[in-house]
Amino acid sequence: MQKPKYLTKVDLIEELSEDQIGQMNEVIEQFPFRANDYYLSLIDWDDPNDPIKRIIMPDIEELDEWGEMDASNEHLYSVVPGMEHKYEDTALLLVSRVCGSFCRFCFRKRLFSTENREVTNDVGPGIEYIRKHREITNVLLTGGDSLILSTDKLSDIVGRLREIEHVGIIRFGSKMVAFNPYRIINDPALPEMIRKYSTSEKRIYIMAHFNHPAELTDVAVEGLNILRNAGAVICNQTPMIRGVNDDADTMAELFRKLSFAGIPPYYVFQCRPTRGNHTYAVPAEEGYTVFKKAIDRVSGLAKRARFVMSHATGKIEYVGIDENKIYMKYHRAADPRRYNLFMAFDRNPDAYWLDDYVDPDSLV
Repeated sequence: MQKPKYLTKVDLIEELSEDQIGQMNEVIEQFPFRANDYYLSLIDWDDPNDPIKRIIMPDIEELDEWGEMDASNEHLYSVVPGMEHKYEDTALLLVSRVCGSFCRFCFRKRLFSTENREVTNDVGPGIEYIRKHREITNVLLTGGDSLILSTDKLSDIVGRLREIEHVGIIRFGSKMVAFNPYRIINDPALPEMIRKYSTSEKRIYIMAHFNHPAELTDVAVEGLNILRNAGAVICNQTPMIRGVNDDADTMAELFRKLSFAGIPPYYVFQCRPTRGNHTYAVPAEEGYTVFKKAIDRVSGLAKRARFVMSHATGKIEYVGIDENKIYMKYHRAADPRRYNLFMAFDRNPDAYWLDDYVDPDSLV
């Protein structure tokens, strides 16, 4: 089977004009580019609005001055190098600063900077922290992409976590099944490792990232089936992205195709106000309306997604909207006193984030 070739320069893409390459290189000076020939082959280059191109190819509008590099203040929850502990029962290990390709709307693009020190090659301090904190039952391996690691490296981390009795769930945050399903198909050691550590009492979860139905190719579904047959539980999450999935028909089709393949839709995220993301972000009320229309068009098995915002203070779910108000609640909260806190705000069609509805100082 083929092994996709990676590239980090748009100059090598024959379908681009010199003007397009010049503009993209301006963007790449700030926000790097990475892709592979498998994922690029999904692009219809004759379609100026192709959604896969939108996901992966630099856009000059990324240089607009908007947002922060760490829009959710994740650094505030770093307890040891390479690990965040924001919610009581969940720890997040940053195990990689590389992805199969770089989504243009990434909310952690700060990690790809050579100056960033949030990711560490030594997960030992993080694992020791987890060992000492019995309230942690759920560990997410992310970054970057956890499945960009070699299976040997991943197996070492998972094996050490499985030695900790109170860790029940290990999650892999990964878009590799969409970006490069051959990572799974060509590596029989990966399903063997999952089969070993995803037990009937303590499962491994794969948090997949399919943003558009076109990513669910035959080989991607083959990769998903290999992971599931090895014993992993697979869910899908996606941000809502302008020009990719910000219409009800596309989002509903994504939910349907995922449910047909046995992959429950999990979260749809409000695009974080991260530097460079303005061109990809959809105002919150417009996004919720699109989400609700999509949910209304699918069967019960495809309706399990929640539309949420990963704010610095917690994961906030959008739960309703009427002529005058938008309604939200804390689905998860860094401060347990905020769990299930219900909030109603006057409508603001220009709002992208909770801070556009409320004074952020009041949430500290």
